[in-house]
Formats: sequence, structure tokens, C-alpha cells
Amino acid sequence: MNIEADYLRIVTERFKIIKSLGDKTIEQLSEDDIHWTLNEESNSVAIIVTHLSGNMVSRWTDFLHSDGEKPNRNREQEFVDNIASKTELRETLEKGWNTLFKALNNLSEKDLLKNVSIRGESHSVIEAIERQLAHYAYHIGQIVYIGKQLKGKDWKSLSIPKGKSESYLQQMLKKHQSRQ
Repeated sequence: MNIEADYLRIVTERFKIIKSLGDKTIEQLSEDDIHWTLNEESNSVAIIVTHLSGNMVSRWTDFLHSDGEKPNRNREQEFVDNIASKTELRETLEKGWNTLFKALNNLSEKDLLKNVSIRGESHSVIEAIERQLAHYAYHIGQIVYIGKQLKGKDWKSLSIPKGKSESYLQQMLKKHQSRQ
């Protein structure tokens, strides 16, 4: 067992699961839905996506060699809804995810022992990865929550539908018993 390689595989899978939840939610939303906010203090899906992508591009570009807060990042502008369409929204988000996955794929096991800087603060590579995993899960959770509120009874569950826990459990037990 190589714990470093296993760790990189696991976190890459976790990021892909988080990405999938966001993608499946955005697929259910209309052009109008992506701009909806509860109030002036709330962020729309479009704003959250712009922020996520901006963070991903900043943190994961030149990940091992430059500060994760790039000088060309305008974080304040990420909180202005400038997304014109769902197509642009998807492209913006894909740019961020592609930057992240490229950086992860380029990491070697020995890179996990290195340190990187975010806003001048030193973090181990593992710590930086975990920090971003939590950050992205938080924001994708916001997107999912907004989607569920907007779609109501038309929401297509991303996990185990209500009332289906037991049948799902039995299905998974059967699936995994057949692999043993």
C-alpha cells in the first residue's frame, strides 16, 4: 500500500463527486434560476460559480511554486453577477475544475511533503488540498440548497430520495456482496 498515491486518488475522487453534485444541480436550473437571490446579502448560483472558479484558478495555477492568491485575481469582482447564460456559467466553472484537476494530476507523491503559500501563509500540500476540498464542498452545498429550494417538487434527488433509504441500503449490500 502506498498511502501517498492512495491519498491523491481519494481526494481526486472526492473533488469529482463534489463537481458532479454541482453539475447535476446546475443542469436542473433555468437561465433565470442561476441569477436568483433570496435577498441583497445572498449570492446567486452565478456569483457562487464565479467565486469558485476564481478561487480554483488562483489556488491551483502554478500550485507548488507561487502563492495561491494570485496578484491578477480580483476577488471582489467575483461577487458581481456578470454571467450572461448557463452556457457561460458552465464554461466558467469548467475552467476552474480543469485547473484544479490538472494540478492534482501533476502532483507526485513526494509533493505532498512540500509546503505552499496562500496569502503569504505556509500550508503543507495536504493541508492546502483539504482546505480547498472543504471550501468547494461548502459552496457546492450552497448551490444544491438553492437548487432544491427553487425546484421544489420538481427537484431530482442527487442522492438517496426520501423514503428510499432501506431499498437503497439493500441494493448496496447486494451489490457489494456480489463483489466479495
